[in-house]
Amino acid sequence: MITYMKRQRPLPSPPSITTATGEPILSKITSTNSTISSYYSSKKPRKALISDLKTPKRVTLNLNKSELFLPLTFPTGQTFRWKQTSPFQYTGVVGSHLVSLIQLQDANGTDVAYTFHNTPTSDQTAAKSALLDFLNMSICLSDLWKEFSASDQRFSELAEHLSGARVLRQDPLECLIQFICSSNNNIKRITQMVDFISSLGNHLGVVEGIEFYEFPSLDQLSKVSEEELRKAGFGYRAKYITGTVQALQSKPGGGAAWLASLRELELQNTIEALTTLPGVGPKVAACIALFSLDQHHAVPVDTHVWKIATRYLIPELAGTKLTPKLCSRVADAFVEKYGRYAGWAQTLLFIAELPSQKALLQSLTTQTKEAAKDVNHKKSHHFRAFIK
Repeated sequence: MITYMKRQRPLPSPPSITTATGEPILSKITSTNSTISSYYSSKKPRKALISDLKTPKRVTLNLNKSELFLPLTFPTGQTFRWKQTSPFQYTGVVGSHLVSLIQLQDANGTDVAYTFHNTPTSDQTAAKSALLDFLNMSICLSDLWKEFSASDQRFSELAEHLSGARVLRQDPLECLIQFICSSNNNIKRITQMVDFISSLGNHLGVVEGIEFYEFPSLDQLSKVSEEELRKAGFGYRAKYITGTVQALQSKPGGGAAWLASLRELELQNTIEALTTLPGVGPKVAACIALFSLDQHHAVPVDTHVWKIATRYLIPELAGTKLTPKLCSRVADAFVEKYGRYAGWAQTLLFIAELPSQKALLQSLTTQTKEAAKDVNHKKSHHFRAFIK
């Protein structure tokens, strides 16, 4: 019997900095700088605090907000390793590089700047390439959104206010372990588990009181036992993680290479391969495929996505119970509507259903209607004045 995981709603994040017309939306931002304690951090030698080092150089990516908007990319359930370290700044690890991304505002619209905290100058060109790869920057998001908007009025209305919600291209092992932790879980516990796993890797530094680690290799992961994971609060997921690590270590050529090779397969073959691993069901496999394995039309189906689909794509199924067979029907409906990047479209539609974004969209819709009424009133007034 297959149990489908509920997709967890991410913690509330700051809404868009501006409206589509550039008007401020949010004047006060609450920073979430709390540090989640690590079981292993006290046992590991710590490097110098980032605050003790020379202030690293900030470099802009020369991106419009329509290509990357951080508050609609990081706190949306794709990854649990990136932390908000100040308003509109998110810090995380790409490979062995500790990096902060910050959403800027300038005369030409918002841009994104990056800062490498622990990367030597001689390695920063390669580090930037790794960062751009992680951000999936080879894909033009604005072109995708235009294509989807042209064929879907609902998407068009949302994309106007939720531009820049980008799908990440994560390291497959990192993504796999995170989503095993996410199965039937809540955001707080997922984050604690992922932080514990991360602390098994090499310590990279501290930003705004939060410790960051390189994600552990399979060899490092193999050193933690199921018992230790259970004591750390992983519950039944402990055996899935240790079992998956063992299964990957037995792969010819190594587990990391095997996972990377799944990027070359058809989606169905990728899903079938992933579900041979302990603790990986179809929903978790679809998340891993979309967020790390270049399977852009993978659609993770849960109760939230089911509601979206029955409301806008297959209304004839509204009121019926979600089953494994209907999960395939939902995924197919998204692909039929949005094509080979259906997973990206589904991600934006999912974000639009988050409470914080629904409130924002409702506010913006009201503003748009009021503005339209005002314009029509002025046109009517000018016309009456003209005919007199």
